[in-house]
Amino acid sequence: MIVVAGAGIGGLTVALALAARGFRVALLDQAEAFAETGAGIQLSPNATRVLIGLGLRERLLPVVVAPEAIVIRTERGGVIGRMPLGAAATARFGAPYWIIHRGDLQAALLGAVQARSDIALSLGTAVDGFAAQGDDVTVRALHKFRGTETQGAALVGADGLWSRVRTLLGATDAPIFAGRTAWRAVVPAEAVAPDIRAPVVNLWLGRGRHLVHYPVKGGAMINIVAIAADSAPSEGWSTAAGPDEVLTRFARADWAAPARDLLARPTQWLKWPLYDRPPLARWGAGAVTLLGDAAHPMLPFLAQGAAMAIEDAAVLAAALAATPQDPAAAMRRYEAARAPRTGAVWRAARRNDAVYHLAGPAAALRNLGMHAVGLLGGLTRHYDWIYGWRAE
Repeated sequence: MIVVAGAGIGGLTVALALAARGFRVALLDQAEAFAETGAGIQLSPNATRVLIGLGLRERLLPVVVAPEAIVIRTERGGVIGRMPLGAAATARFGAPYWIIHRGDLQAALLGAVQARSDIALSLGTAVDGFAAQGDDVTVRALHKFRGTETQGAALVGADGLWSRVRTLLGATDAPIFAGRTAWRAVVPAEAVAPDIRAPVVNLWLGRGRHLVHYPVKGGAMINIVAIAADSAPSEGWSTAAGPDEVLTRFARADWAAPARDLLARPTQWLKWPLYDRPPLARWGAGAVTLLGDAAHPMLPFLAQGAAMAIEDAAVLAAALAATPQDPAAAMRRYEAARAPRTGAVWRAARRNDAVYHLAGPAAALRNLGMHAVGLLGGLTRHYDWIYGWRAE
C-alpha cells in the first residue's frame, strides 16, 4: 500500500500510475467534496503522453481542444511570433498539445480513480503526521474530527503549495509572493468574436502585465487569464473580484480594443495571488517524498505546473516498481531524476516573468528577437527540451 496525501491533479495521477504498476493506493484529501475550481490548463506533449499512457485519452477527448498554434502579440495586437501546434506538435513530439478546463481534467482523473478497486479515496481526511515503523509508514490523519491511522510502505505528499507533508518533513520556508496576481474567468464562446473562438492559445505581452486566452470545454467556453503586478496577495487562494479591478490594470491607452473588449466580458473574476519557492535541496526522507507543487511550486509563465506534477507521477511510479522492496531507495532515485528538471523549468518560468513584462526599448528588442526566431522556425525548437520529455 502506498499512501498519497492530496487528490489534486498530481495526487490523482500518481495514484493511477502506481495502480497501473500493481500497487494498492490509499488516497487522502482534506476536501469534503470535489468542486470545479480554477480555469484552463495547457497540457503540453510531455504531460499528455503520460495521461494517454494511463488510458485517459477517451475520457479527455470530448472536453479538450487541440490548439493549432500559440500566437504571441504585443499589447497593441501586433503578432510577434507564432508557434505551430496541432498536427505539427503531435508529429514532432509523439503526443498532442491539449488545452482543457482544470475541472474537466480533474473529473477525468477522478473517474478513472473511482473505477479502480485498488485505489481507496478518502475525502475529508487531513494528514496530521506520520511515523516510520520498520518497513511501514503510519500516516495519522483527521477525519470528521476523529483521528485515523493508515499504514503503507511509503507516503507521497502531493498536497500542494501549502503542503502539510512538506512541513512535517522539516521544511520551514514559506511560499514567496511573486508580486503578481492572476485574474481568471471563463465566458461562453458565443459571447466573443469569431477570432477569439479559434483553436489558438493567444498570449498578449505588455508592460508589467500580460493576457492569455484560449477555448476550453471542447470549445464551448473561453478561458481568460489576466496577470498584472500587485502590491500584496489577497487573502485566501481564490477570491472573487469584479471586472473594474481587471480593466483598470489594462488601460485603454496601452491595450488594443479587442483585448479590452474580451476583458470586459466576464461579470465575475477569481483572483489568484502567484507564489513559488526556490528548489528544495531535499525532497524527502526514508520512504516519504513530495510531488508536484508540494515539492516545486513554480510561476505559470511556462504553463508547466500541472505538467511537472504529471511527469513526477510517472517517474515516481516507475522508481517504486523497480525496487518495491526498498521504497526509500526508490524515493531517492525519483528525487535525483526529478530535481534537476523541475529546477530548470522553475528557472525558465522565472526568466519568462522578466521577458513577458518588459517595457520600452527592451520590449522592442524582445519583439524583434521573437519575430526573427519565429521566421526561422525556432520557437518550436526552443521548447523541445520540455515538450520532448519521456519518462523512460
